[in-house]
Amino acid sequence: MKNLLKTTFLLIVLGLLSCETGTKDQVEAPTNLPNTPYVVVLGIAQDAGYPQANCKKDCCALVWEDPQSRRHASCIALVDPRSGKRWLFEATPNMKLQLKQLDDISGPHDSVVDGIFLTHAHIGHYAGLIHLGREVIGGSGIPVYAMPRMRSFLRENGPWSQLVKLNNIALKRLKADSSAVLTSDLNVIPIQVPHRDEFSETVGFIIRGPEKSVLFLPDIDKWEKWSQPIEDVLATVDVAYLDATFYANGEIPGRDMALIPHPFVEESMARFTDLPKSEKSKIRFIHMNHTNPMLQSESEARKTVLNAGYGIAEEGEVVDL
Repeated sequence: MKNLLKTTFLLIVLGLLSCETGTKDQVEAPTNLPNTPYVVVLGIAQDAGYPQANCKKDCCALVWEDPQSRRHASCIALVDPRSGKRWLFEATPNMKLQLKQLDDISGPHDSVVDGIFLTHAHIGHYAGLIHLGREVIGGSGIPVYAMPRMRSFLRENGPWSQLVKLNNIALKRLKADSSAVLTSDLNVIPIQVPHRDEFSETVGFIIRGPEKSVLFLPDIDKWEKWSQPIEDVLATVDVAYLDATFYANGEIPGRDMALIPHPFVEESMARFTDLPKSEKSKIRFIHMNHTNPMLQSESEARKTVLNAGYGIAEEGEVVDL
């Protein structure tokens, strides 16, 4: 609880934690970042961002008119000021803007990033790799950490295979429940979860720092499909970014939502209702579809989530590790 209060205090000091309003599309650089490792949020929306392409519904109408309300596809970064290194978690279609956000927050960097961790092969989670090719950045051996099927997908399918062939990226092995060691006190553990695995397996990541740990789990099918109780995982971390793609069933009229399974936020809150406040407050919902009313600052859904003791991720927020 002490560590959680410290995290919350840091967010408040940075002016990046808000329960009532969204953050600006371009995040102002904090002036008092920690000199120890930290995680920073660079995107909170579903794969297609907010607003979504060709959306003319009320959920997107005002956002088209107000660029400050727009949100990027879900992504976080791990920054280690001591070594000067930083790693992305996801390569989203908004990657070029998110790299600029990261520079604005952590300061300019000699290389693009020191590595990219991928959760799975759905467009909002890997398509940004295209920016590393010779048409854009022309990267040189940028480490991309991926599970076995994800590595095969990138190696065997164009245009991603060209990134491998030209050594724009260097594929690095990940194994479920096995640590990828980044520094002496920073490591990343992939945890495999059930999801629509058409092209690759799906993982979340536990990022362990010198003092605290963060869970990043933007995509999963229903909690009950996972052999590991999410509550057990929550107990091992200090902050948990959890899948909040849809707030409730029926959110997308005319589509069978059973074909795009995610834990509805209403289902998650019902499941977690008996957790102590200290566990609920670890949760920060992320990966919200454009139809999810939690993206709207004054919505009843947003107020319900916050009043129940949960958090909603905001772009630019920082968690000190």
